[in-house]
Amino acid sequence: MTDTPAALREAHHADVSGGWLRPAVFGAMDGLVTNIALIAGVGGGGVSPRAVVLTGTAGLVAGAISMGLGEYTSVRSANEQVAAEVAKERRELQRHPDAEARELAEAWAARGLPYDLARQVADALRHNPEEALRVHVREELGVDPDDQPSPWTAALSSFVFFSIGALVPLLTYLVGFTSLWLALAAGGAGLFVAGAVVARFTNRPWWTSGLRQLVLGALAAGATYLIGTLIGVQGGLG
Repeated sequence: MTDTPAALREAHHADVSGGWLRPAVFGAMDGLVTNIALIAGVGGGGVSPRAVVLTGTAGLVAGAISMGLGEYTSVRSANEQVAAEVAKERRELQRHPDAEARELAEAWAARGLPYDLARQVADALRHNPEEALRVHVREELGVDPDDQPSPWTAALSSFVFFSIGALVPLLTYLVGFTSLWLALAAGGAGLFVAGAVVARFTNRPWWTSGLRQLVLGALAAGATYLIGTLIGVQGGLG
C-alpha cells in the first residue's frame, strides 16, 4: 500500500481546524510570558521570595481560569455565528434554489471550470439538499459546517497549558531557590523549548522558533522589571 496517493490516505495532514493545538500553544506561551513578566516585575520591585511565589501563583490560577473561560466563550460564539449563517444559507437554498445554483456555478467558473459543467454539477447538487448546503457554506463562508472546533476542548487545552507554562518560572522558587535570575532563566528556557516544540507542527526551523519566543518573552520581562525597579518596594510601595 506504499504506492497509495497521499490524498487517498487518512490522516496525512495535521488537524488545522483549530480544535486543540491553537489554544494549547496560545495558553502555554501566554502562561510563560505572563508569569515571567509578573515575577520579573515584582522581583524587580524588591519584594520577598514569598511575595514572588504568591504573585506567581495568583497569576497562574487567575490566568488559567481567564484563558479557559475566554477560549470557551470565543469558540462557542464563533460556532454559534457559523450555525446562524448556515441556517441563513439553508433558507436561501429553499427559497431561491435557481439563484443559489447559478451563484455556485459562477464561483466555480471564476476558478476556471467551464460554466456549463459547473452549472450541471450545481444543479445536480440540488437533489441532495444536505450536501448542497455543505458545499454552498464552504464556498461562500469558507468554513466546514461539520468540522467546527469544540469549545470544551479549546477551554481545557488553554486552561491546562496556561497552567503548565505559568508554573515553569515558579519552579525554582517552589523547590527552595530564591534567585530571581534563576527563575527568569528557567522561564526563558521554557519559552525556547515551547517555541521549538511548536516548530514541529509548522515545519519551521526549531531554533528560530525557539529564539523568537525567547526574545519576545525577554522583552516583556525587561519592561516589567524596569517598571518594578522604578515603582516597587524601594520606591515606597512596600
